[in-house]
Amino acid sequence: MSELRELYQEVILDHNRKPRNFKKLEWANRTAEGYNPLCGDQVRVSLDVENGVIRDIGFEGSGCAISRAAASMMTTSLKGKTTDEAEQLFERFHHMLTAGGNGSDAAELGKLTVFAGVSEFPSRVKCASLPWHTLHAALAGKNEPVSTE
Repeated sequence: MSELRELYQEVILDHNRKPRNFKKLEWANRTAEGYNPLCGDQVRVSLDVENGVIRDIGFEGSGCAISRAAASMMTTSLKGKTTDEAEQLFERFHHMLTAGGNGSDAAELGKLTVFAGVSEFPSRVKCASLPWHTLHAALAGKNEPVSTE
């Protein structure tokens, strides 16, 4: 079990050091901003959605390793998916974090299961979920910033 935990930590650290899709989408047609006052994480999620499909997605901002890695892995997981699929993935991810990393949702998340252990640290659940809540707001067209408080 400790080897698996170390592998998960390595994946998270890799996505923090070299975040994927860390970019501003000049042509984005959906955006939202999120903030975690507990640790200062800030994220802006930008999407290019056409005919209900996420053609491109990017994020900008600063934050802890968990927040940046969650945003990085979220963007790689969602590119090419429909907005409905993105919302379903958001629900599964959130359930995994809040249900203690257990359940059938975790098995359906693929690589995103590296965040299952975050549920053991309640203050870090907000770090991992901030990019996802920000995505949810962008898909819904909400203009007010998302806060984890």
